[in-house]
Amino acid sequence: MLINVATCNFEYNGGGNQTLWRRMHDRLASLDLHLLLRQEMWGAQDNDNELADAAEAVLGMTGRIARECSTAVYHDPKLFTPAGEYPKTGPWLLPPTVRQFQLTGTAADAAPLFVGSFHYDYASPAARLAETEWLTRLNDRWARRGDGRRVHCPALLGGDTNSYPVAGTPGDPALPILEKIGDEPHRAHRSYIGPDGTRLMDDRPDATLRTAGLQDVARHLTTVTGDTSPVAPTVDACDHGPDARIDRIYASKQLLPAVRAVEVVDMTGLSDHHTVVLRLDRDTLTDILNHPLTRTQ
Repeated sequence: MLINVATCNFEYNGGGNQTLWRRMHDRLASLDLHLLLRQEMWGAQDNDNELADAAEAVLGMTGRIARECSTAVYHDPKLFTPAGEYPKTGPWLLPPTVRQFQLTGTAADAAPLFVGSFHYDYASPAARLAETEWLTRLNDRWARRGDGRRVHCPALLGGDTNSYPVAGTPGDPALPILEKIGDEPHRAHRSYIGPDGTRLMDDRPDATLRTAGLQDVARHLTTVTGDTSPVAPTVDACDHGPDARIDRIYASKQLLPAVRAVEVVDMTGLSDHHTVVLRLDRDTLTDILNHPLTRTQ
């Protein structure tokens, strides 16, 4: 069995267009998802949770929405049991949703899985770096067991990074050329001043997550298989720049053996972001969680 995980940025109320909202959620439901990491949940809890409840019904999943309706995590209750929350939100302008889950069929002392949906700051490279540093703590969570062991709780995180992956992966969209970005404010939003005083396109969040042991699953699969379709653009060219891979899923490196496929699902006409779908082998993931990284102190 494959466990299907998606990250998706979609303006939740569709700008008030209920037909668009329904089409988008029908599209997501057709992907047979078990975990959905959502961004931009504006209006989800208006009218006594009207759209939030409707989404759960269409998706057949249970959702948890962050404060300010900025992000959400949906899960298949037949496959994942909530085992805790991570409510601290640190420096975030748009708070993430982070939940801890026990995978059905794992042992009682198996490691839980941290699952998070995040949305980096749109306009500030400095803020994105601070938000990234906060995310790295999710790869540093350890649970104590009765025999004195501490087991590592791996993380699976997806979201809108508003930044770029470090260059070098075959097939990855090229980094924008600063002067060719038509929207001048966006030149500042997506770049930072380097050591020599010149502006560089912002890839620091990606580099920081990788340093902390959280790997981009699309890059991983392309590197292993040579197939470049996992690193297809997730936003199309516009006045903000050329095609780019803004939406990404990261996983603790011990989860990578469970990665079977990564697909960018075209959402043209539904959203300005395409949806990234990760497929994990359930048996392999079960074995990883049943035999987690362990330390005695």
